Amino acid sequence: MIASVLLAAQLAAAGPGPRPDAIVAKDAQRSVRVALAPSAAGPMLRPAALAPILEVVVVRRSAEEWTVRLDGALLVVRPGSRFLRQADTLIQLTAAPAVLRGELYVPLQFLADVVPAVRGGLIWDPARRELRKFSPTRTNTVARAGEASAEPRRAPAASPGADVRPAAPIARRPGAQRRRVVVDAGHGGPDRGMSGPIGAGPRIFEKDITLQVARRVGARLEALGVDVVFTRQRDTLIALSDRGRIANDANGDLFISIHVNAANPNWKSPGAARGFETYFLAEAKTEDARRVERMENEAVQYETAAETAKGDPLGFIVADMLQNEHLRESSELAELIQRRLRATHPGPDRGVKQAGFRVLVTAFMPAVLVEIGFGTNPAEARYIASEAGQQELAEAVAAATVEYLARYERRVGGDARR
Repeated sequence: MIASVLLAAQLAAAGPGPRPDAIVAKDAQRSVRVALAPSAAGPMLRPAALAPILEVVVVRRSAEEWTVRLDGALLVVRPGSRFLRQADTLIQLTAAPAVLRGELYVPLQFLADVVPAVRGGLIWDPARRELRKFSPTRTNTVARAGEASAEPRRAPAASPGADVRPAAPIARRPGAQRRRVVVDAGHGGPDRGMSGPIGAGPRIFEKDITLQVARRVGARLEALGVDVVFTRQRDTLIALSDRGRIANDANGDLFISIHVNAANPNWKSPGAARGFETYFLAEAKTEDARRVERMENEAVQYETAAETAKGDPLGFIVADMLQNEHLRESSELAELIQRRLRATHPGPDRGVKQAGFRVLVTAFMPAVLVEIGFGTNPAEARYIASEAGQQELAEAVAAATVEYLARYERRVGGDARR
């Protein structure tokens, strides 16, 4: 109620003219200006205003509850509460939604974080304040947040848009070079990464799970006709900045880093957090993306001063230019990985996200970081630690990688490696 009063007062002060701020939502055919409303907690927007670009339906169920249906994903919103609900999963917002003049308003974080998590093919550009819909086909569906079972299993029927066809070896024209993928097992040596689960269950360490899954991903890719380079094949520490250099020195076409997620202990029910997500390199603009970014970048503490690169302004500019060249390609690869994982992973689809991972910064090629599940969740920890679960994950990542490479081959006509 207080948030609604503040929002009403500030909108009234803005007068009948143009709103004080706005973002742009656009696809290949249209560009829509979405006005933002100022509030004490930051800019607010109407989800219904995204309807010209996205499939958004906002319904008021009662004075205390609204629903936002976003391309099939149903979000339950309670004005005054900072938590959204999707099935049995709670999503925390930076500010509570509010109602003004019969319209639902949510914080800008909804656009930067929640929308891309439940609807693929989107990139939030914070610098230009643009939500870009770049995929011509709909590939994301409702996150399976209500599926409690995390035991290894095959989905009997995939959700719409989830590709479960077996991956086929890449077709190459005579004389064309084989593609090369660099597979990175996160953490290693004294850097154990996350440990879990919370509560009862066999103890797991991220460095062990990532190495096992990375090996399986590599084996599957090699079986599909792709050359593979590993950043590590044993329990050893590789500096974050060196992982990208290994990929560059190997003349890789793609860089895939495997990691295990961990819940924030300050969350209401950290042990219940589940799901998979894939990141590509860009500035993190959401609290959850920043959390994962900080968690994965902490490995730098295990590096010696000699291993840590010194600040070089020109180097940063060159690196930024090289990485920007691959942003769209990285985003496409991340979307394909999410789609394949969705067909087999027992947890909810947490979407494609962006963050500034050090391990991706120096890899000058399309690069993604895959969080294969929450090791802090007992059921999900069992799944990612099991041979069957690891094989399912590896096959999904490998199939998505081969699908991306096949698309790339068609675009470039099978030319030699870049």
